[in-house]
Amino acid sequence: MHFGWTAEQELLRGTAREFLERECPISRVREWMEDPRGYSPEVWAQLAELGWLGLLIPEAYGGSGLGFVDLVAILEETGRALLPSPFLATLQGTLAVLRAGNATQREEILGAVAAGERILSFAITEESGTEDARDLETRAARDGSGYRVTGIKLFVPDGQNADQIVVVARTGADVAQTGADVARTGAEAESGMSLLLVDRGAPGLEVRPLESIDPTRRIAELRLDGVRAELLGEDAAGWNTWCWVRDRGLVALAAEAVGGVEKVLEDAVAYAKQRVQFGKPIGVNQAIKHKCADMLIDLESSRSITHYAAWNAAQDLEETSLFASMAKAFTSDAYRRASAENIQIHGGVGFTWEYDCHLYFRRAKAIEVSYGDSVHHREQVAELLNLA
Repeated sequence: MHFGWTAEQELLRGTAREFLERECPISRVREWMEDPRGYSPEVWAQLAELGWLGLLIPEAYGGSGLGFVDLVAILEETGRALLPSPFLATLQGTLAVLRAGNATQREEILGAVAAGERILSFAITEESGTEDARDLETRAARDGSGYRVTGIKLFVPDGQNADQIVVVARTGADVAQTGADVARTGAEAESGMSLLLVDRGAPGLEVRPLESIDPTRRIAELRLDGVRAELLGEDAAGWNTWCWVRDRGLVALAAEAVGGVEKVLEDAVAYAKQRVQFGKPIGVNQAIKHKCADMLIDLESSRSITHYAAWNAAQDLEETSLFASMAKAFTSDAYRRASAENIQIHGGVGFTWEYDCHLYFRRAKAIEVSYGDSVHHREQVAELLNLA
């Protein structure tokens, strides 16, 4: 593989940066942080016009039909700009429909997503805080041609903005058996999982906004009480689809982290050059130089592993899970370190609300805990390499 952008990808990346610098300056990010929706519908419509929302969607459904590496070029820029939008949430839902949806579902949903007319999300996490199938108790019972879903989902990305949500629920033979007293092996729990489409405003659905450490992201709690839902894919066969979606979601988060590391490094270097202390810029101090050098190493290493993971995902290779976990583990730590060092280099003002350092640190922390922290993913790597 080639570890640099192609001419087309460089054009895509450059266009994305120009657009975000114009339409998503940090001043507007701060405005959207105070908006209950957390994003701008006008900018969302522009993303659709640019083709970002349909980038992975085949041309037959109104998309661009490009690849996952092309998407990473955009995600690095959205991470750099701290773009507040349901982009990642819709990406996860789109991937699920692409992977498991039937012809009718693809025709109806994907075209609307590409046009910016439908926001999607994906709901899996519950009270345990993990994505382990043995900890998931949301269940769905067959009801005529559809299902009725009952349970609680937490930390659903843009759950309050989504028009449709893909919900992971138990529909297997043990659907009636719930609670901590039910012992299941991992394989048994996974074999009973299905994906179901739940519409916004469906009777029995309650959406409660949750406070996040990252004010540029919106998350919600879903309470489902016999909510009518449509099966996505085959009954009790949703776990493999979720794993496929998760791996690409991990790479997407890593790509946003790469963009964030790049931006905080640039901000740290710029401040070190302009902040004068005792008659000299603080950047002449060896300690500051070391911090910036470490941040650069983190950036280049993060970009390399993320691009390789994205290439594996684009080729749909068996090693995708391995490299997705590697990328998530490394970039999560790198972004947290870099954003924290940026605050230190800025000194006292780095801790104030008026400066933007804390916004990147908050985004770094949010990415770090999404779908497993670095410890979890290093354990995953060890298992996949038969080292555990």
